[in-house]
Amino acid sequence: MKFLYPAVFRKTESGKYKAHFPDLECCYAEGDTLDDAIDNANAAAYDWISLELSEPDCSLPSVSDMHDMDLQEGDVVRTISVNIRFTEGWDE
Repeated sequence: MKFLYPAVFRKTESGKYKAHFPDLECCYAEGDTLDDAIDNANAAAYDWISLELSEPDCSLPSVSDMHDMDLQEGDVVRTISVNIRFTEGWDE
């Protein structure tokens, strides 16, 4: 199943990138470059969603609209796509 959530990437004073997911509580990533941060955000979102799906009272959050996000000048928003297999051995 595919899950899509926006991530906000912000360049730090040191030139690195930090990312957060407005919809995924306490889900963060960072990287030396924007591409590294995007890769790390994919991994962080995968881990967050997988953990939530393993909970008995699983409740995935709704997806925020970009216009409702508290963005700063220079922020980059990317939609992160996470594919999770529910059946072992099944290939897409």
